Amino acid sequence: MRCDVLTLFPSVVEPYLAVGVLGRGIAAGVLDVHVHDLRKWAINRYGQVDDEPYGGGPGMVLMASAVVPAVRSLVSAAPVVPHVVLPDARGRRFDDATARELASYPGLLFVCGRYEGFDERAHELLGADEISLGDYVLSGGELAALAILDAAARHLPGVVGDPGSVAADSFTSRLLDHPVYTRPREFEGLGVPDVLTSGDHEAVRIWRLRRALRLTLLRRPDLLASGWAELSTEERRLAAEVAGEENLPLPPECRPRTG
Repeated sequence: MRCDVLTLFPSVVEPYLAVGVLGRGIAAGVLDVHVHDLRKWAINRYGQVDDEPYGGGPGMVLMASAVVPAVRSLVSAAPVVPHVVLPDARGRRFDDATARELASYPGLLFVCGRYEGFDERAHELLGADEISLGDYVLSGGELAALAILDAAARHLPGVVGDPGSVAADSFTSRLLDHPVYTRPREFEGLGVPDVLTSGDHEAVRIWRLRRALRLTLLRRPDLLASGWAELSTEERRLAAEVAGEENLPLPPECRPRTG
């Protein structure tokens, strides 16, 4: 996958690309990431890319006359037509399904905002895929772009060493991930559940599934409610068992119909 990142602060983005999942993906040739300084498309020799908002108010606004030419230039120069992504608090909510969708594109172009955001005409002219990480505001689009790229890259073959670890991640199914343990066997009076050292693979599988269901019921019952139809018969049965044993409410959408 080809990925371009347009930003005012390349030095914020570049170090993260050298480590972890993205670093491995780049080293393996699965990812080809290029970072571009927006000031290359400044409107004057002073490097100006922002100005005061019309109508008054605090902060500065990134100029459409800098952003739009920059994006068009990168799109035309790219070896594959990129899907343009603009991290923005008013965009569609990002989730694992969105990450999978983005991973299917041959190219992505992230346009990172700063200050008070973009001149509205940049939004209108670019028609970018605006994506929000959640109901909060970051100082700039760089962190959001890296988070989105990292999540999407995990779904590319060859980026993560063990594909099974991606399949078991939280949100890949409609469940949060189960707890995990490693050495030492005892730590500050807390031990590892016996089932995990029993050698009984089926018992371990059931334990992990039950713990994932318990965590999801406790912390994100909305995931169960929205994805109940996608769960297996076993998962539904165990969810009802765990809810009864732990005295946890089962979302109305997950209860058997009566009458």
